[in-house]
Amino acid sequence: MSTRQSRKLEHIAYSLKLSDGPGTTGLEDLVLVHNCLPELDLADIDLRTSVAGLAFSCPVYLNALTGGARDVTEINRQLARAARACAIPMAVGSQAAALEDAAVRESFRVVRDEYPEGIILANIGGGATVPEACAAVEMIKADALQIHLNVAQELAMREGDRTFRGYAKNIGAIAAQSGVPVLAKEVGFGMAGEQATQLLQLGVAAIDVGGSGGTNFACIETARITDTTPSFLGFWGIPTAVSLIEVVTAVAGKTDVLASGGLRSALDLAKALSLGAKAVGIAAPCLQLLQHRGLEALIAYLTNLKFELRCIMLLTGAASVAELQRKPLIIRGSTEQWLKKRGIDTSCFAHRT
Repeated sequence: MSTRQSRKLEHIAYSLKLSDGPGTTGLEDLVLVHNCLPELDLADIDLRTSVAGLAFSCPVYLNALTGGARDVTEINRQLARAARACAIPMAVGSQAAALEDAAVRESFRVVRDEYPEGIILANIGGGATVPEACAAVEMIKADALQIHLNVAQELAMREGDRTFRGYAKNIGAIAAQSGVPVLAKEVGFGMAGEQATQLLQLGVAAIDVGGSGGTNFACIETARITDTTPSFLGFWGIPTAVSLIEVVTAVAGKTDVLASGGLRSALDLAKALSLGAKAVGIAAPCLQLLQHRGLEALIAYLTNLKFELRCIMLLTGAASVAELQRKPLIIRGSTEQWLKKRGIDTSCFAHRT
């Protein structure tokens, strides 16, 4: 087994073992304003949304998890079955290993085999070339391509990359030549408004902020070396709520914004959507449920997540995702302080109508 394949299995093991954080997402600083006269029925709530021109039946997708080792083929098979049962899109994990070794390509292709009609996202890193990007898309007949930006993870990784020049040029070339919508995503350290503006100029079709406060790959990489030493990057990053507001403000509607990073409940999802996300990615809870309780438990979780999201939307008086983004939201605490120092006025969220 190659070093890359071994790493994939260790990532799964430690993501099941380690808890979120140690920092928070900042979502605890957000409060949706209750509407006691919503004048809606639950049946009126429409969860449909669109991302990069792709129609989503609801604003939830399985975010990039795994692939690239023979032993994870069954995990991706079950994740794809859950996504299909709930009619939600799914992203695969980094396909770098499969671009190097044809023997592990089945661990990715199984997703398309199990979910032929689904929206499936391919996944490569910022250092990939245009031919590699196209090969990743073709491998799983992907509808879109995620380019993950994981510089902090690489630096925490014993065998990780140490050279990052040229990422922007690569992303621009791939966005222009891949033939599918390109989504730039962080992996749990967040994204600032300045980099969102750069990515917009490079032609990406959507940006996934991948904020901090959820699965922490710096901690995972450190745990792969030693179970006792805290990661020097454990508290590094931009909390999900802060990152989402920065990015939504920076792109000003010129590209779609997605939220991920520690979103665990329907209330988390509703808050992220209210801030301007077109859809929300979840990953770790799905893997944990699948491994500990099985496929049916995962399907039940996703089904209930959609039901609870519709309930919360009704309680704000929002019949759609677009309406939810016009409902009042209170931003307080450290999230408000951060944004104020960054020149973003949060009072406008409290007075939306």
